[in-house]
Amino acid sequence: MRVKVVCKQICELGEGPVWDASRQLICWLDIINGEIHEWSVDSKSLNTIPVYQMIGAMAICSDGNYIVALKNGLGFVDRQDGKITLRADTEKHLPNNRFNDGKCDPAGRFWAGTMSLSEVPRAGNLYMLDSNGTVTKKIGNTTISNGMAWSLDCKTFYFIDTPTFSVSAHDYDMKSGALSNKRTVIDIPQKEGAPDGMTIDNEGMLWIAHWGGWQVTRWNPYTGKKLTSIALPASRITSCTFGGRSLEDLYITSAKVGLSNQELKQQPLAGSLFVIPNCGYKGLPAFQFSIGSKS
Repeated sequence: MRVKVVCKQICELGEGPVWDASRQLICWLDIINGEIHEWSVDSKSLNTIPVYQMIGAMAICSDGNYIVALKNGLGFVDRQDGKITLRADTEKHLPNNRFNDGKCDPAGRFWAGTMSLSEVPRAGNLYMLDSNGTVTKKIGNTTISNGMAWSLDCKTFYFIDTPTFSVSAHDYDMKSGALSNKRTVIDIPQKEGAPDGMTIDNEGMLWIAHWGGWQVTRWNPYTGKKLTSIALPASRITSCTFGGRSLEDLYITSAKVGLSNQELKQQPLAGSLFVIPNCGYKGLPAFQFSIGSKS
């Protein structure tokens, strides 16, 4: 498959790609530099929104703005003026934690997980923010909260805690957001690289980005088997999502943080946003956060 660089923007820690179908934008984050990037596929132009702190995840709201998981908590970013409105500081009591990865669920709630800045084992948690502002802890004692996806029938939640080298599945109640019956559906050999961000395609197969693995892979969560591997020109691949008018372009984020000077010479595209146009598979529209009262 032909891998292309989307634009010249290089991120320290690129993450969280989201396709905005209404504006034909691919949007992604630089966690460390605290920036939201928006690339217009029509005008071939880049817009950057600074948030002035680490940002671990974002999603698009039903009003067109962003819901975000920032170092200081969960909130909103106005896409026109960049104004930040914090909604909930879920881990004010844990100043050494930050958010890392998040998505909206089929009911329009925002899920985001935390991790220790120094990667202390089991120091993080996964939270759910409802449109009425209620925050609920969904999974505790995670280490590096990462990939999330919901099955096509909206009855299963898939989740990656990176150091486990696995994908867990949970029965998911769409009405309440309740999780139950945790089990492992995919075990990933360490030689593949650590599992990071994740998305799902229209056949219900999971796409996983591999930190240190130079690849994204496609897996069958019903059999646990790897189906496809796509090699990339950077080692620290962080996440992926489908975009384009027909959702057949695969967008992939990467990072350069922590690479030595020699490694950076060997992979000058590290930190780039990549795309595989017309990749042969098709994704699903991203779920949006349902805006309720912000009072």
